Parts: sequence; C-alpha cells; structure tokens
Amino acid sequence: MDTLQKMRVLVRVVEAGSFTAAAQHLNTTTAYASRAVSDLEAHLRTRLLNRTTRRLALTEAGERYLHRCEQILAYVDEAEAEASDAIVHPSGKLKLHAMTGIGQHCVVPLVGRYRQRYPDVTVELTLAQRVPDLLDEGYDIALVMATDLPDSGLVSQRLGSTFSIACASPAYLERSGTPNVPTDLSAHTCLQTMTPAFPVDEWTFQGPRGRETFVLGATTFRVNIADALAVAVAAGMGIGLLPLYSAIDGLRSGELVQVLPDYTSQHLNVYAVYPSRQYLDAKIRSCVEFLREELPATLSDTYLDAVETSDLLS
Repeated sequence: MDTLQKMRVLVRVVEAGSFTAAAQHLNTTTAYASRAVSDLEAHLRTRLLNRTTRRLALTEAGERYLHRCEQILAYVDEAEAEASDAIVHPSGKLKLHAMTGIGQHCVVPLVGRYRQRYPDVTVELTLAQRVPDLLDEGYDIALVMATDLPDSGLVSQRLGSTFSIACASPAYLERSGTPNVPTDLSAHTCLQTMTPAFPVDEWTFQGPRGRETFVLGATTFRVNIADALAVAVAAGMGIGLLPLYSAIDGLRSGELVQVLPDYTSQHLNVYAVYPSRQYLDAKIRSCVEFLREELPATLSDTYLDAVETSDLLS
C-alpha cells in the first residue's frame, strides 16, 4: 500500500468519523482502513489518532499531519487532472520540426490555420535539412520527406506525397534551347540539389515512356536547399529539379518556366513522425490529424497551380 493511498484513507477516516464509514466510502474493508492508518503511524513513529470504541480523535501531531496530507493530495489531484486534460484538450507548447522547403511553403500557412482551430496550443517550429532525434531533442512531431522510412521504433503516419519538376529561366532557354526529353539534358547545364534521398549524379524521371534515368556529368553548381536552387535557376545559371512548392512562385511570376512538362522526378512521401501512440497528448494527436486532413490538399493545390501556370505561360 503506497503512502499516498494511506494518506487518502486517513483523510477519509477523519472526515467520516469512523473506520467502518470510511471503508464503505472507499469500497474496501474496515480492516484495510485500520491497517492503513496503523502503517502510517508505524512509519512516522507517531500516534495520529486516539481511538476508543465510540469515537476517534486526532492527536496534535495528527492534526498537523492531516493538514499536510490534504495539501499534498490536493496538489496530486490537480496534477492528475492537468495530465488527463492533456489527453483530451489540445493545449501547451507543440515542438514541431520540418524540412526547410516544405516547412516554409506548406507547414507555416497550415500552422496558422491549426491555431485558429486550437488557440490554446502554441507552436515552436524548427526548419532544417535533417531528421532530428525526437527523444534527445524533445520534438513532439517531425515532418520527414523520404521515399520510405527505416524501422526506428517511432510512430509514423503518411500525410501525402510530392515531386519535383525541371525548371529553367526564360533567358536560359532563349540562350541554350529547350529540352524535349530527358536525354536532351546532356546538352544543358544542370544544377543540383544535394539531398540524401536521391543520388547526386542522376535524375530519374517518370514520363510517357515510363521510368527514365539521366546520368549527370560535371555540374557547375550544387546546393542543399531547394529554394536556393530556385534562385540560381531563375538567375539563368541552368536547369534544375525543383520541388513544386519551391517552383510555384517563380512559375507564377514568369521567372521560371517548366521544361519537360510531361515528366516528373524525385517523388517523395511526407510523413509525420512522433514518439508514441499510447497516451498521446491531445496537441500531438490533433496536429497529426489536422496535417493528415489539410496537407494533401495543400500539396495538390500546389501541383494544380503549377500546371495551370505552366499552361498559361506556354
């Protein structure tokens, strides 16, 4: 019998005025209630109750101890209520990690809409081109882009998928011509994004003739952030594969043009990864559910915008 439970028995015995009445309220036996108080007294080496056949009375030490017990049990009840509420009501700080590109273009707008629905949650979003250690770094959720996930013992949910398209600037295409099929890229300057998800020396396309792989030669520019590559492509430095969310603004403004419009590349799934499914905090559960509802539409709208913009500019 733990000390907190014994404290609860003592408080109930004093409130009820007898061991029998306290036992009935606690749905236990009179012997259990009596033993709980005796165990406390033995542990403290102090008499807490004076007992007669007709009544109970607190000793002076018992009165002081009872007061402390009531304070302690009130704090415990409050802590348990807060912890239980965390399972039901989304609140508190949510630590979220996302890959830079999708985080900036897709996650940030969704965070605003999530907080409109759950205003008691504050969001701390970290953007970086790596997969964090959730347990060591204390993140609640990581949004990971990968073809698939290794078995890590963490919980993951697939939220949607995206891909990249080949883009160039109008000035580059006027100067160097427009490729029509992947093999035409051998006559062009190809710029690369360094990502662990794909080999640095080849681009694999899905198109009218199925899967085609183009092996790149020496490249003049590599960068690890897709948005930085978009700047280089818009500056006329060459052709690059850009994720839809990094390409869309340039396509809308006319700074970028989609080349090889019948081909897509670098298909990736987007996963929400979090530490545990059991007793999941409401802010984590609600955020994962929200992203699962909203992110696929956001990615789809980005694709449709890209297609529509390319059609208007072609």
